[in-house]
Amino acid sequence: MKSGQVTIKDIAKELNISCSTVSRALKDFPGISPATRKSVVDLAKKYNYRPNAIALSLRNQKTNVIGVVIPETVHFFFSTVISGIEDAAMKEGYNVMICQSNEKYEREADSIDALMGARVDGLLVSISRETADLAHLKKVVDEGTPMVFFDRLVEGMNASSVIVDDYQGAYDAVEHLIKQGCKNIAHLSGPDNLIIARKRKEGYLSALEDYNIPLNEKHIVECRKGSETEAEAAMSALLKSGIKIDGVFANNDLAGLGAISAVKKADISIPKEIAIVGFSNWQFSSLINPGLSSISQPGYEMGCEAAKLILEEINAKEKGKSQIKILDTELIVRDSSNRLH
Repeated sequence: MKSGQVTIKDIAKELNISCSTVSRALKDFPGISPATRKSVVDLAKKYNYRPNAIALSLRNQKTNVIGVVIPETVHFFFSTVISGIEDAAMKEGYNVMICQSNEKYEREADSIDALMGARVDGLLVSISRETADLAHLKKVVDEGTPMVFFDRLVEGMNASSVIVDDYQGAYDAVEHLIKQGCKNIAHLSGPDNLIIARKRKEGYLSALEDYNIPLNEKHIVECRKGSETEAEAAMSALLKSGIKIDGVFANNDLAGLGAISAVKKADISIPKEIAIVGFSNWQFSSLINPGLSSISQPGYEMGCEAAKLILEEINAKEKGKSQIKILDTELIVRDSSNRLH
């Protein structure tokens, strides 16, 4: 026998006993003599026997595996979410299978199809920037597989979600800029198909309105990719246009970094002439010069809450009403916006 490929049938044949006796001995069932149990266990260890997970899952109708689809593994926020998911899931005896969409719709759809083919017990999904067609997600719900969205809310789906208060986080960022003396605040926004981008834009607009600052539509520039390069180009174009700007609220920290690069290349003082705030509080935000003020999201907590929610739904005897858990954000002030220190 080859080590690692042995089956219950192989052990039974070598010991000249029945397969059911081997199975009961390995599970420490009563009625098996100590000598037989020892012989079975010793031989199983010798040949590195492992139960067939696929066969067990088919028999039990459970794999004890949760599928996770995220936009990017390199994203600091999502890496903290994964840590929370894994800790909460493994505590309850579940493993986690992770796929990344790279912000691509087709890759997201393929990943979900693969995870469903692997018979995961439930799915945790943060949709890509490209995702507009929800057919692949509705199919999961229609088939009865529990699914929970995290970070990026999806409308029109009978599924639970764990998100942060994007509206309030954006409001806090813009209010901070206003209190630093900014009156002409640009917004490098995310794609409108993502609810989080729309909520952050709403927070931006509400803060301007509450502080009686007139909206200049030219101050809002969509950065669909949310990349540093895209945001730097957008910010450079704004500066060259001659539109007055003394503050920037970026939809994410990479866009904030792009804004800082453009402003520095234009030899404009940060934060004295233009103050900048991002969103997500990536690790690099505290390492660059000047440090980027940002809205911190509780990624680890989000992962834990998402895992707990999917486990509740997996183990529920009947499907309950979908729910939304909203987590608070926190403004982290650094040198990119702090004019008053």
